[in-house]
Amino acid sequence: MSALTVSQDTDQNWEDLVRYWEEMEWPEGSKVEIIEGIITVSPAPASRHHVIAARVQRRLYSAIPEDWGIFQTLAIAVPSRLGMLIPDLLVAPVQECAEAESHIPAALAELVVEVTSKSNAHDRDSKPAAYATAGIPLYLLIDRWAPGGPTATLFGEPKGDVYRMLSAVKFGDPIKVPDPFDVTIDTGEFPVD
Repeated sequence: MSALTVSQDTDQNWEDLVRYWEEMEWPEGSKVEIIEGIITVSPAPASRHHVIAARVQRRLYSAIPEDWGIFQTLAIAVPSRLGMLIPDLLVAPVQECAEAESHIPAALAELVVEVTSKSNAHDRDSKPAAYATAGIPLYLLIDRWAPGGPTATLFGEPKGDVYRMLSAVKFGDPIKVPDPFDVTIDTGEFPVD
């Protein structure tokens, strides 16, 4: 099943979009984001998607300070890109996240991780631009559906709405996430379709 677009009204302002996003009753288990000013409802991801996220999360926990957390359903706001995004994994300070109501400013994130779904290209285009615009230092894209086969790509050094590619590997090869994480993730542990 693919994502459903709920709102295409480009005249809505940021506050109206966020209020609508917060107040609507969305389908149970769905992922609801605002991507470039459009509210998008995606179905829950497949089990392999969750296995990959769990493996990455396990590795990251060994590398983060005690006052940081790894969150799976926390939204981050990027108002300048009309975005309310929910990365598959988000590393951010626990205290600021605990004080948040429904979302945190994207600038608080130290790392975001996206695991692609077959029908969703936002992880490859719209989201990286928003994450870079917000100044999130690192973005790990785990693309199970890349044209040349499954890959993991680490982006960093955001400038404007663009990241520099730091490294890219095919599934089966390790990918190193640099300081402040300094951890290697074994993509050979990831299930493939």
